[in-house]
Amino acid sequence: MINDLWYKNAIVYCLSVGTYMDANGDGVGDFEGLTRRLDYIQGLGVTTIWLMPFQPSPGRDNGYDISDYYGVDPRYGTLGDFVEFTHGCHQRGIRVIIDLVVNHTSDQHPWFLEARTNPESRYRDWYVWAKRKPANADQGVVFPGVQESTWTRDSTAKAWYFHRFYEFQPDLNTTNPHVQAEILKVMGFWLELGVSGFRMDAVPFVIATKGADVTAPVEQYDMLRTFREFLQWRRGDAIILAEANVLPKTDMEYFGHDGDRMHMMFNFQVNQTLFYALASSDTRPLAKALKATRPRPATGQWGLFLRNHDELDLGRLTRPQQKAVFDAFGPDKSMQLYDRGIRRRLAPMMQGDRRRLELATSLMMTLPGTPVFRYGDEIGMGDDLSLPERECARTPMQWSDEPHGGFTKSDTPAKPVISGGAYGFEHVNVARQRRDPGSLLNWTERLIRMRKELPEIGWGDFDIVATGTPAVLALRYDWRENSVLVVHNLCPEAREVHIDPGASGSHDGLLVNLLSDDHSRPDAKGRHRMLLEPYGYRWFRVGGLDYLLRRSEI
Repeated sequence: MINDLWYKNAIVYCLSVGTYMDANGDGVGDFEGLTRRLDYIQGLGVTTIWLMPFQPSPGRDNGYDISDYYGVDPRYGTLGDFVEFTHGCHQRGIRVIIDLVVNHTSDQHPWFLEARTNPESRYRDWYVWAKRKPANADQGVVFPGVQESTWTRDSTAKAWYFHRFYEFQPDLNTTNPHVQAEILKVMGFWLELGVSGFRMDAVPFVIATKGADVTAPVEQYDMLRTFREFLQWRRGDAIILAEANVLPKTDMEYFGHDGDRMHMMFNFQVNQTLFYALASSDTRPLAKALKATRPRPATGQWGLFLRNHDELDLGRLTRPQQKAVFDAFGPDKSMQLYDRGIRRRLAPMMQGDRRRLELATSLMMTLPGTPVFRYGDEIGMGDDLSLPERECARTPMQWSDEPHGGFTKSDTPAKPVISGGAYGFEHVNVARQRRDPGSLLNWTERLIRMRKELPEIGWGDFDIVATGTPAVLALRYDWRENSVLVVHNLCPEAREVHIDPGASGSHDGLLVNLLSDDHSRPDAKGRHRMLLEPYGYRWFRVGGLDYLLRRSEI
């Protein structure tokens, strides 16, 4: 069972092939370059690589406008290079999951090209059409301020087609059984080439009913069960990590009340309230979100993240909460996007403050779920706000202080590497931090190593422990008669707290600090008195005398 649920205690690392490492010197990252960097990823402690889209694409939406689901974009290499990459991952004990983008295709996909030119084509009904522009065409746009409509007229087809995202990404008619069968075929193809699952893009839109006469889309949740059943038939331990920014009341519809739908979901509710807590030093909304998203099947798991390739969406927060986050992390309009989010990377959001970076990363690693890292955050990479929309946080990996950060030998990289300033590759790069024992990179590696030794967080249940102040969050995890306590001070001032871990079962009361020698013994009432420095954090094993004795024997 533990092997089948490998994702419960995984460390996921998200990257884009095109911005990670260029091996052939053409200015674009490729699979050969990525394969050369697998030892680095393994050394970091990563157990699962999540690849953003790498299939053939016109590249108008960072590869999310796919024109062939069964290939590799020639800029990144060949299918043979992809197989060599997955083989290298498996040799190192690293799994691979890839983006599954099936809500829409590129308007250059052969299916759409045939659908628009031939009304009798079998592919015509693979997309969503209307004879005239629907009255609600300006509603439901995903990119406000950039996108004006969800319907566009095609002069060749002499009809309007539906697109939830950009106009060059026509939506697939996912209610069509032939489209659903093709989605399964796509999954089966990549499973055969060595992937362990998929990060499914825009899941609520994939399963929603679509059409000119649809005013209130209805989610077809049974479709999720079909996807899961197929994965389990083909490969028992393959998973789907769902991108579904939905309210907690519908979480179980995605997981399945019997655990028969999505294996994992990103926890957007916790992500947004976490950034509010970091901005305000008030953990109460975060605690509320943790309780609201607590229900999930035994096989279900949350994906916990700080920043990703998209904007930090704040749409679930109240207006005052949104303002607090904007003021703290994205006060300038150039840092904001789509009237709802912040487009910056983590390090500049935290003003490069090492204490706050460590605090945020420690929280991601110890909140209920599986941590999902964004490439470059392990060295504190910055962003380039001169680039449009979300491109500012998708710059190439900074490997050294060589030209273009060691990413490419080309004089003209396809995407500019951040140069100059506090986050330029001259100062922020892997080579430099590798040589510094106290660097963010080496700290992150040590934290990952310890997190992998705490299955209680991935497998166990949690309780929120009272601290007497909203600035300090304490969580206790219990699993198989073992307990772990994590404490975080989100305040810029020191805080003294008194904590009763209250773990189930018998224990000696000792709290063993897992990150230092600063252990804690209880007073006569069984409470622990802790002085937490500004942005301080502690990881403890509860009742850890036996743990200390075991370590002394190693």
